[in-house]
Formats: sequence, C-alpha cells, structure tokens
Amino acid sequence: MKKILIINCNPVPGSFSDALADTYKKGAHDANIQEIVIRNLVFNPNLTNGYHKRTELEPDLLLAWDKIKWCDHMVWIHPVWWGGLPGVTKGFIDRLFLPGLAFQYRENSVWWDKLLKGKSARIITTMDQPTWFYWFASSEPSINQLKKTVLQFCGVNPVKVTAFGPTKSSTDKQRQQWLSKVEQLGTSQS
Repeated sequence: MKKILIINCNPVPGSFSDALADTYKKGAHDANIQEIVIRNLVFNPNLTNGYHKRTELEPDLLLAWDKIKWCDHMVWIHPVWWGGLPGVTKGFIDRLFLPGLAFQYRENSVWWDKLLKGKSARIITTMDQPTWFYWFASSEPSINQLKKTVLQFCGVNPVKVTAFGPTKSSTDKQRQQWLSKVEQLGTSQS
C-alpha cells in the first residue's frame, strides 16, 4: 500500500486548497495517507541563526519530519502569492529541509548527497492568473523553487505539477472540474 503525505501549505482555513487536499485524499482512499497542515503547526518559521547554528526543532516539526521520512509520495498543495510560496511554507522548508536531514554536502566538494531519494511528489498549485501566463511571464518561480531547488535537490523524483488558474474569476463549474481532476490524481496516486 502506497504511503502518501498530503502537505497543505495554505495558511487560510476553508480555502480552495483545503478542498483540493480533501478531494485528493478521497481519490486515494485505498492508500495509507497522512497529512500536514502547515498553518496548524506551532513553530518559528524564521531560520534565526541561518545555517551557522542549528536551531532545535519544535515538536510539530519533529512530527512533520517523521511523516516526510515515512512517506513514499508527497502531495504539496499551495496557492501562488506574489509569484511565490506563502511565507509560512517557506519558513517550514527553511526550518526542516536541513543539511543532515534532507541533504548532505560532501566534504571538500561542490556536490551533495540527496537524502530523500526514493520518494516522488506532486505539486498542486492555484493562482489568480492563467497558468500559461504564469509560465510565460515569470517562468513559474514558486513551482521551480519547490520542484527543482527543494524537492529534486534533496532527491525527490519525479516531481509532477498540476496548476489551476485563474481561481479568482473561476466559476463553480470550473472548480468542480479541477476537483474532479485532483480526485483522479488521488485515485492514480500520482
């Protein structure tokens, strides 16, 4: 049975991200599923000492890391805000995807070991602009950051992306179509 971790990155309760997470979970009902809702975690999102001195991980971050280690497949659900990830999501990544946990630099080398190899991911993102415009005008910064410079940097591969937009002007019918697509992704567990 596939072990799936759904990571809801939207800090707003009752958001469309919540509906997407619930719908993916519904589709993947025969998988072993755990969830992280970042807005419900108690932690300091600031990497106060940078990478110079390790800050102790709060209990919620330790539990989140156990879930990341446990899973085979991660599903990251986030809105695009100002072209990027919500601030609390960036803080979650800064605090948790650390050297020695998610990756390890090699001594006297520019290369690193990818400590999350063997895992795959799906990014499901929403935005208030057409998805083609986000790609064309700004080269998808939030997707590239999460996919390439976080997940793949740490060994997660493949990382697939599903983007929906514009949500601001979407109709109920359009949102239902998006939810149906996400339910199918859950059913296929991809």
